[in-house]
Amino acid sequence: MDEQPSVEHRKIFPTYIGSNELSPFHSFYANKNTVLRRAAGRLFVHDNGGNPTEGYWALRREAALFDVPERPIEICGPDAVPFLERVIARKISDLKPGRGRYVIACTHQGGVFIDGILFRINENCFWFVQPDGELDTWLLAHSADFDVLISDQNSRVLQLQGPKSYEIIHEASKGAVDETLKYFHSNFFNIGGQPVYVSRTGWTGELGYEIYTLGSKTNSQKLWDQLTLVGNSKGMIFSAMQSMNIRRIEAGILDSGSDFDTTMTPFEADLERFVDFKNKEFIGRDALQSRGSTNLLFGVQAKEIIPMRGDQMYDDARQVGIITTGAWSPFLKHGIGYVRFEKPADWSGKMLTLKSKKSGNTTCQIIDLPFYDEDKRLPRNLPNFASN
Repeated sequence: MDEQPSVEHRKIFPTYIGSNELSPFHSFYANKNTVLRRAAGRLFVHDNGGNPTEGYWALRREAALFDVPERPIEICGPDAVPFLERVIARKISDLKPGRGRYVIACTHQGGVFIDGILFRINENCFWFVQPDGELDTWLLAHSADFDVLISDQNSRVLQLQGPKSYEIIHEASKGAVDETLKYFHSNFFNIGGQPVYVSRTGWTGELGYEIYTLGSKTNSQKLWDQLTLVGNSKGMIFSAMQSMNIRRIEAGILDSGSDFDTTMTPFEADLERFVDFKNKEFIGRDALQSRGSTNLLFGVQAKEIIPMRGDQMYDDARQVGIITTGAWSPFLKHGIGYVRFEKPADWSGKMLTLKSKKSGNTTCQIIDLPFYDEDKRLPRNLPNFASN
């Protein structure tokens, strides 16, 4: 931005809470079997009538395109850095322009309020990309003493994920997106004659990119046509959240509001590494310093059934935890999910009883997350990981 906003010119944008924004890409893939859900005030494709396993293997072996509800909120101004270090539990002053960083925001009591990716657009301008929650209200509520402008850029997001995603975006951008765009790097590009912001990130644990439209500056039809023209020739398919959800569970990626919420600290949600006490101003810092650092969130694998949200975990006759999410893993060939324990203990490696509302009781094993690819070799596009 050439001219930074001042406090007296701060704009409060219309709230999206309660809204149901339909994606501009919706008509390009919707059919009679499409099932929509809502996040961040936006509707997204939970099921598009396809086979989730087919979408999963396209994601693992070739590429898949997802229309996701993430909402970028822009924070600009002379006080953008101190403001963000107030609401985010990490230092961001050392974040370089064109880079992104996973961040969490905590409540004053130390609970995890929201997570997302923070991109630095330039020295005094950032995008906080949230998956769900009332981020705009939270930011506005804490901005009174800071010279910042907070705005919704009306950007919609496509995720292009999978081992062939680089080939597709490289060709679709006519070579502009190349190997210099490393993991968690980002920049402005042109795809199909359309200006977009691209980051090498995603919600799948695979090599992938997120493509952000720039409001009315981006023609969604032309962008979609270019991506699908190139992608379809390389085995890319459009897929829905059901397929993405399987892979994000395997990768140990958490979902705000379901896998963790404000009743859990970052320590209890296994997010301790994203809390930096060198940042002396962030909301919740004092509360977290007085709390224990024991993880309560683990992986669960069951050979016979699929864990489902709300299922109960028992240690002999005592209930000790509850399932937050689950799926069938075609790669691991068994049911997987996350379990949130009530109290800290040496849970990893234990064999416990899963009481499923749908499938009855079974023995399952508790493991540390992720289920595989702990070093993130897949999204970093590093060799020596078998994906089949």
